[in-house]
Formats: sequence, structure tokens, C-alpha cells
Amino acid sequence: MVINESAKRILDEVNKVILGKEKEVQEVLLNFLANGHILIEDIPGVGKTSLAVAFSRALGLDCKRVQFTPDVMPSDLTGFSIYRREEDKFVYQKGSVFCNLLLADEINRTSPKTQSALLEVMEERKVSVEGVTREVPSPFLVIATQNPFGSAGTQSLPPAQMDRFMTSLTLGYPDFESELAMAKEIDEQERIDRVEAVSDATAFLKMQKEIHSVFMKDEVYHYLLELVTATRNHAYIERGASPRATISLVKMSKAMAWLSGRDYCTPNDVAAQFPYVIAHRIVLDLATEMEHISREQIIKEILESVRKPSIESKEP
Repeated sequence: MVINESAKRILDEVNKVILGKEKEVQEVLLNFLANGHILIEDIPGVGKTSLAVAFSRALGLDCKRVQFTPDVMPSDLTGFSIYRREEDKFVYQKGSVFCNLLLADEINRTSPKTQSALLEVMEERKVSVEGVTREVPSPFLVIATQNPFGSAGTQSLPPAQMDRFMTSLTLGYPDFESELAMAKEIDEQERIDRVEAVSDATAFLKMQKEIHSVFMKDEVYHYLLELVTATRNHAYIERGASPRATISLVKMSKAMAWLSGRDYCTPNDVAAQFPYVIAHRIVLDLATEMEHISREQIIKEILESVRKPSIESKEP
């Protein structure tokens, strides 16, 4: 695959830090190009924080990290006003969301109220505190992580909250060779220090706008919607993907085409992004647990059952 040169420079910088995870790094970039937020479910120590910092440096963006615990309050994210005696007035103090890239670590350890505050600003890109609405910087992107289901001190995110994330993925353990290279090389902080800024907020916003101009034929739109609709009619899926998933899949497919140096989408772009957009949105039937059927198996079955149109060109 021929990769867009601007995107390739970004990927090369991030891959200096996140070894052996080229596919996952590319998926995070696609998510950002589509102006979406990403959910990563993983065990601690696989490089989620390093991933966020590396992207912020390569893109020239301001990055902040919030460690979500039960005592984190909504005002820690959105900000609050304090009274200053010397000025005889209340002064607004910005919260953590006033940045370009926010790493929301272990989001499923905090209270539903704090989760809702974060998800609201993710959707609206603005916060309202004491009757005053303030916009967060642009771009505003979130990498949220959650501990695996059933871990101590965690609670599952409701489907309505999960639906706000454009994509989800798992980094997982590195392969043997990549982990060996990590063990032999300089320490992690020094690897991060080698990341150079190859873009900035203005240039990245321009990249995001270019995604909208990518062409998609009606046949590809129909194929995309047939895939989403299949999640709503599957025997093992209790609740299928929402219309928001359809919109997310369109955006991610166009981002995939742009990254590949094309100005048009193919069915392969849609199929490649379908698992990342859909996996966290579907609610499985109880029978899947008893029959040991995984989410991945169901998604693969849907991709195989829906006929893929033969589209090679953007020409009508």
C-alpha cells in the first residue's frame, strides 16, 4: 500500500516509540484523521501512555493525561471558578480537557458522573461551567483506556457511552523480536525524546478537511450499510450498531482511502475498518458465552456473508 507522505512521516515518528505495533499505530492515526476518539482496552504496561505522548509530539499537539480514579470529579475535567480576594471576583480555572490530545486513563474506574462529563465534551467539543460555554482547542482528540472487563475496581461502560467512541482496539503484548529490541535499546523516555514534530495543529486540521473530499460510490455506501444492518439482524447480537456507527464507518473508510493516497473509497477500505468501528458497539446475546462464540468470530462471519461489490474506480 502506498501511504500518503504526510501521514507516513507521522507514523514513522510514532513507530520509533511503539515497536512492533505498526497496524495499531496506523489505526489510531486514521481515527484522528476522521476526527474521532478511540477506546483502548488493555492491561497496564503495554504502552498506552507512550502512544499518546508520541502522537502529541509527532503532531505538535498539546497533550494531557488524567488518571481516572473514583475520586476524580467532573470539575477536574471541565474546570471550576475560585474566588480571588485580591481581585474581588471569581476566576475560572481551566480543567484537563483544554488540550489537543487527552489521554483518559482507566476510564472505567471512575464514577458515571465523571465519565458523562468527559463523554459530553468529546461529543460537543465544548464545556459549560456556571452558565458559560467554552470551546476546547481544535483539534480535540481523546485516547481513552479501560481495564479488561471484570478487573478489580472497574465497572462496564454503558452501551450509550461506548457508542461515542469512533473506534476501539487492543494493543496487546509486543511480539518477541520487538520486546527484545525494547530490552536492548535505550530506555523508553529517551525513545520518546527522539520523536520529532513533523506536523502542527494547523497542518493536521487541513489533513482532516481533506478526508471530506474523498469520493464514495453508491455501491460502496450500500455495501457499508448492509454490513451495519447485518449487526442488527444477527442471531447472536442482542443490540446491533447504531446510525452513529454508520457515520463513523464512512469517515474511517474515507480516512483509509486518503491514507492510501487515493481520492476514492473501495469496499476493501470499508471491510478493513468495519471491525474497529463495530466491535465495541454491539451487545452480544447470552448464548454466545455459553457456546463460546467470540465477538471477532461474529464480525468475521458478517464480513463473509455480505457480498462485496467489485469497485476499482471512482468513475460513475
